[in-house]
Amino acid sequence: MTFVITDNCNGCRFTDCVSVCPVDCFYADENQLYIHPDECIDCGACEPECPVEAIYDETNLPVDKTDWLKINAEKAPQLKNITQKELPLPTAEEKKAKLGF
Repeated sequence: MTFVITDNCNGCRFTDCVSVCPVDCFYADENQLYIHPDECIDCGACEPECPVEAIYDETNLPVDKTDWLKINAEKAPQLKNITQKELPLPTAEEKKAKLGF
């Protein structure tokens, strides 16, 4: 099992989740983060750290977000591993407010 990052992260890229991950399974592109499913140990530490509720246990993915399991699996191996907290994107607070957080 794995945790999955969804489109709520896009345009935010808050990295609070990265700092609590014991196995460094987060990867990033210029817009958002992804979790490598083969590296995630399903500990769940990341989920409550996300200020925009972008992270789900794969067994709890909403129906409209199930494609994100495949997206994370495809994208993560191609991207830079993120192991420390970084500044969010300049659009993060605006996106967070738009999402109602």
